[in-house]
Amino acid sequence: MSDAAQPTAAEVRAAAEAVKTALDRHLAAVERRSGEEDPAVYDAFNELAAAAEAYDELLYDRYDEVTPFEIPGEDTLPPYTGPEEPSALSVLIRRDYAVAEPQRLMAQARRVEAADGEGPGLETSDTVHGALGLLFGEFEPDEIASRHKEFGLEEGDSTLWVTAADESAEPGEWLEAPFEQVDPQRVVCRFDVSAVFDEDFDDGDDGDDDEEGDADLAELDEDLDTAVSTGDFRAGRQGLPGPDRRPRSRRTRRRAGAAVPAARG
Repeated sequence: MSDAAQPTAAEVRAAAEAVKTALDRHLAAVERRSGEEDPAVYDAFNELAAAAEAYDELLYDRYDEVTPFEIPGEDTLPPYTGPEEPSALSVLIRRDYAVAEPQRLMAQARRVEAADGEGPGLETSDTVHGALGLLFGEFEPDEIASRHKEFGLEEGDSTLWVTAADESAEPGEWLEAPFEQVDPQRVVCRFDVSAVFDEDFDDGDDGDDDEEGDADLAELDEDLDTAVSTGDFRAGRQGLPGPDRRPRSRRTRRRAGAAVPAARG
């Protein structure tokens, strides 16, 4: 950073004073809290985190020094404000995939197509777009998640949110915009899966699972190569490895939100 862009000593001092003020406010909010999930404590915590982060950045820019603070990210849910006894709930799921092996994806789609009696070589299974439609129409999302490598997919991040509601939605009420207007303060719990969490669970036991998964995929590749070269996709779904073949090297980090008050014990 150039000298002209560096913060002044006065700016660093002001940031330090802001941290002190935020500390006092946070302690005061804790001392006055009305319960385990008092919104005032949550707000004061976020203000303290923001002040500490600003001070840390200015201190580094000006003096090339750092603080011992570990600045938290947005890794907590806001206080729960939904019904104490929900009469309805919604489960929101997002799973990201990369199409790592398009040929494998389309070959699997052709096998499904052939098993349904539509015959190989149709346009539907000859494009990635069409193959995805076939496979997700044939298999449940959970099965695709557990066997993603077999379908030429590579897992990305995923998350599952459970939200509480006062009453069930009317049929068709939210179909046009199913993922809009999700209130974070009505999230009962959420479960996240991400490679960024892997280091938290690094136990060194993945090697055997990965080797077994690679062996399964190699065997599957031989079957698919034969099917592609001969045009014989009649093995169909019976030829796909079953649920016992689930190479998984991902780990789940669960992050529970504020529990429903009535559920506490």
